[in-house]
Amino acid sequence: MYRFLLSLCGDAALAEELTSETFYQAYLHIDRFRGECRPETWLCQIAKNALYRENKRTKRTVPWEQNDRATEEAGILEQLVKKEQALNIYRHIHELDDPYKEVFMLRILGELKFKEISAVYGKTESWAKVTFYRAKNKLIELMEDME
Repeated sequence: MYRFLLSLCGDAALAEELTSETFYQAYLHIDRFRGECRPETWLCQIAKNALYRENKRTKRTVPWEQNDRATEEAGILEQLVKKEQALNIYRHIHELDDPYKEVFMLRILGELKFKEISAVYGKTESWAKVTFYRAKNKLIELMEDME
C-alpha cells in the first residue's frame, strides 16, 4: 500500500501517513466490503480517496498572502502574453486571401459549423473543411515566418 501511495504522491512522509489512514478507514468500514472485488482493490480505492481528500485539504490551506500575490502577478503577465498573441494572430489572419480568411473567421470567431459555412458559400461541407484546414496551415506558416 505504501509503494502504491508513494507512486501516486511522490512524498514518502505523506505516503506513510496515508497508508496508516487507509488501514484505519478499512478497519472502520470493513462491514461495507461486499466482496465484489479483491481486498487489494478495495484498499487501493480507499488509499486513492484518502489522497484526494488530503490534496483537497492542502489546497485550501495555502497561506492567503502567498496565494493572492502569486496569482495576481501570474495573472497580469498571462493576460499580457495572451493579448499580445491574440493581436499577432489577428494581424496574420488579415494577411490570408479570401476565402481562407473568411472561412477561418466564420469557423473560429463566428463559431459556425462546417455545414453552416458550406451553406454560406453554396459549396460542400468537405470544401469548407479543406478550406479551413488550409487557412489554418497558412496561418501557422505566417506566424512561424515571423519568429
